[in-house]
Amino acid sequence: MDKVRRGVWQDLRRLPDQDAARRFKGARWALLKNPVDLNEDQAATLRKLKRRGGDLWRAYTLKEALRAVFAGDLSVEEVGALLDRFCSRASRSGLKPFVTAAQTIRKRREGILAAVRLGINNARHEGLNPYPVPVNRHSPSRR
Repeated sequence: MDKVRRGVWQDLRRLPDQDAARRFKGARWALLKNPVDLNEDQAATLRKLKRRGGDLWRAYTLKEALRAVFAGDLSVEEVGALLDRFCSRASRSGLKPFVTAAQTIRKRREGILAAVRLGINNARHEGLNPYPVPVNRHSPSRR
């Protein structure tokens, strides 16, 4: 999702109207956050993006579809069906990051379904990571 957003932002920066790029820059959190956690301004930004449509809105709907797959309240069969539907839509989207994601999901499908069936996730592994990724990309790495 973020790769598509950055591409749109870069395109806007090339336009003569520099205000468009500045207005759009605030859209990042509206696109990345859980929709129920949006504040008023972010919700308004999301409504504007929906009306505009295009690649960015398509990427957002794909991101939300994939998030719904892993909401945690679905059976393995339901997850499998939703993963297949997501992969189909993502492959046809023409959005390179989502086409790549669909290919990866197809390749790892059985492992994903096994993890859902067994209730396994990588939270403990992530919690043990001695070298967390710096929050500020401009700060020096600890590695």
